[in-house]
Amino acid sequence: MPQGPPMPLPTTIKLTPGKRVLFLTKDLDLIKKQLYEGLNLRMADLKVSDLLDDINTDTMTPAWVCFSHKPEDLALDAYAGLFDKAGERVFKYRALIDGGFEVIVSGQRKGTGSSRETAPQAEKWSGINLVIAASFAPIHERNNINLGQLMGDHEQLKRLQAGETLKLSEFTGKYDPVTRATLEAGGLFPYSAQVAKGAIKPPKNATTRRAMTMAEKLIATHLVPGQGEPFVKPGDAVLVNVDAGYSHEFTTAQVHYFLQQEYGEKYTVKNPSKFAVFEDHLLYATGVKRFAPFEGKINTLRSLQTEFQKHTGVRDYSAKNGISPGICHQVAREHFIDPGDFVQATDSHTCMGGGSNSLAYGVGATEYAGLIYSGFTFVAVPQSIRFNLTGKLQPGVTAKDVMLFILDTFAKKEQTLDRVMEFGGPGLASISMDERATLCNMATECSAKSGICEADEVTWQWFKAKRKLDDKQLAKLKERAVAPDKDAKYDGGVHTIDLSSILPMVAEPGDPTYGKLIEKLGDVRIDIAYAGSCTAGKADDLDYYATVVKEATDAGLRVAPGVKMYLQYGSEDVMAYAKAKGYPELFAKAGVDVINPGCGACIGCGPGVSDTKEQTTVSAINRNFPGRSGPGRLYLASPLTVAASAFTGKITAYRKGMFAKR
Repeated sequence: MPQGPPMPLPTTIKLTPGKRVLFLTKDLDLIKKQLYEGLNLRMADLKVSDLLDDINTDTMTPAWVCFSHKPEDLALDAYAGLFDKAGERVFKYRALIDGGFEVIVSGQRKGTGSSRETAPQAEKWSGINLVIAASFAPIHERNNINLGQLMGDHEQLKRLQAGETLKLSEFTGKYDPVTRATLEAGGLFPYSAQVAKGAIKPPKNATTRRAMTMAEKLIATHLVPGQGEPFVKPGDAVLVNVDAGYSHEFTTAQVHYFLQQEYGEKYTVKNPSKFAVFEDHLLYATGVKRFAPFEGKINTLRSLQTEFQKHTGVRDYSAKNGISPGICHQVAREHFIDPGDFVQATDSHTCMGGGSNSLAYGVGATEYAGLIYSGFTFVAVPQSIRFNLTGKLQPGVTAKDVMLFILDTFAKKEQTLDRVMEFGGPGLASISMDERATLCNMATECSAKSGICEADEVTWQWFKAKRKLDDKQLAKLKERAVAPDKDAKYDGGVHTIDLSSILPMVAEPGDPTYGKLIEKLGDVRIDIAYAGSCTAGKADDLDYYATVVKEATDAGLRVAPGVKMYLQYGSEDVMAYAKAKGYPELFAKAGVDVINPGCGACIGCGPGVSDTKEQTTVSAINRNFPGRSGPGRLYLASPLTVAASAFTGKITAYRKGMFAKR
């Protein structure tokens, strides 16, 4: 049911008689018994390890649920992406709403994956007032705060179930003053309204001169005037000017709807020239059989985005003649994300812009609506973790393998959680700009706040060529770059990664953190090899694919019998690059299906999606949550591995000359 206008949170928290607590247990039958048989459980009788970890936002609101842009409609299919072993939905239509629940409980890292705010909206508009977890993914946690959705831990739940009444401050006291005030006011919009009326005054930042990380330095240079000296430390609550941002047809409709609801039909936005809309995520959705019932909703999303773009005058990257200009993250870095920029957009892979020495990360529709209207946003200064890169990658190893190593080594232990991953060191100079974009793109898979790379000569040569800059323009761009101070403090530590020690890896089906060396994987036969996405549809990635395909075709090979290989460009610029190099003809000779720019199989919307749970895919995309790209088993791998596997018919690490005739 619709929840009505946001209200301030009560000063005390207690369980409501007649309302229930839903435990998302690893035993899915127990969830069903709670939903449909009235079973009630108690935290005192459970362990945290009994609860589901890494519940991702795809599970909470799968892509097709997000075709609705009104929160009350999303709630009808909350958790529609959680399936049992038989492939049946655990949460049927209206299951969460009709269960009479006010608390929902899970284990570690609640809300990993996409930045979609639809996930907490579905819970809130189902009647959930309190979300319990051991830890939360950073974007998801922020979305809850912006909605005025209270979060707590398992010990607090034990006390509530024992009949205690807890002070609100026990839940909100851990936050900085602005976050606390936002949550207690009932969310971002009511907080902003109170600030505008003078009822709430944001605190002045008291931090003085100190050594800073790249993220801290960039935030400090973007402080809204009047907040104190240009120095910050982790945990500081500050207002920050936003340089650039974007939304896409999956999210723009909500942004437009929320702005109309809050500020009226004639609302305006700040600095539209560096904000944009993209038609990339749902371009191929109308060709997907399972999405046919939602064609009307998809068209509504498209038309509302067009309405928003015309109303605001932001950059327009709509599809022309059925061809998208490309995936938002890739096009943004090509066209308008600059070094030193602070970037916010409605997608979790916004952090890809960090490869260009910007601080970029995803936000929900509510937060984006607020910042595009005002030109600034609230930031709780994040901690950082530093990765010093040394050496050089071996032949056959790519930045994707580096990230799979980091996921398996650091993210699994939550060392990257809610921190900015800073990349530097002498080894960075051996990594191209496209590969740096891969490093930062997958920071979100690490549940990090973002990723950012140091700027160097590689950076400047790429910008000079990409943007066709003269020396004066390039010098101006260099002035914006940020570098870490020598004595900067890293709460996540400083870690050295010898690039020469990295070996080809995959992430096994289910989660990007399930890393494994290919040499220890065994014989994994494949049905689909998917090459593309924002992570792996860049110019360098096309070079990787072409290298393997040329070697194979020179040896007289085509894609292995029974295997389909799909290759999708990340942008029009990448497609033009590939055509200039003669790649389309090469790929056609090998039997590769080439797809125009845009998102596709990565979000289950396009060629390359598995059809049955028996199929196995090796894919260059960034996440492999169950059902993300069809019902089959999905392995993540590098572009080189994906291409090599397409010709061998099984997951295979690429080695130069491996297809040479003998």
